[in-house]
Amino acid sequence: GYGLIRISPVLNPHPQNLMFPILILALWGILMTSSICLRQTDLKALIAYSSVSHMGLVIAAIIVQTPWGLTGAMTLMIAHGLTSSALFALANTNYERTHTRTLLLVRGLQLAFPLMSTWWLLINLTNMAMPPTINLLGELFIISTLFNWSPPTIIITGIGTLITATYSLYMFLMTQRGSISTQFRLLPPTHTREHLNLILHLLPLGLLIMKPALISGLFT
Repeated sequence: GYGLIRISPVLNPHPQNLMFPILILALWGILMTSSICLRQTDLKALIAYSSVSHMGLVIAAIIVQTPWGLTGAMTLMIAHGLTSSALFALANTNYERTHTRTLLLVRGLQLAFPLMSTWWLLINLTNMAMPPTINLLGELFIISTLFNWSPPTIIITGIGTLITATYSLYMFLMTQRGSISTQFRLLPPTHTREHLNLILHLLPLGLLIMKPALISGLFT
């Protein structure tokens, strides 16, 4: 994303010839990768496709080359970098105990790890850009930029946002709710280092909510 910000001014001499196809592919990629998330059975694959979907928004905002677009792209890159990393950390804690990434097999972990379930809820809410998270600020900047460039893009970004909320809730419900499998009755407890790792992901996100100008004022 940073590399695109640096090289995208080179495209300015021929904006229509070079920007339009990339924008269309980025917007189409948002819908495609979000839809793929809805039918994933592998937890890590779901998180990975979620990142690809968010990066489609970032690429589209960068290519438009407006201050709001660049600000939104930088904000969402930093916010989703922390969020996605936290989701992978959570997926790894599940895998270390259950030795499987299949969503159908790791259900009901809220009963075994209630505190870890709280982290799942907070990070999934952040992933779907619930207010007042910094993810919401980045997405609002990007959606406003794309709408100003072409009003019909609000349909694609709106559907993408809806699907993001759907698969984030799907990921939380599939891993935390329901009845736990009998083969996972005796699971090792979570460790302090794992909770500290997640705190170090969420703490910067919380601090940036209080002062988003640290990352959102770069291009304004």
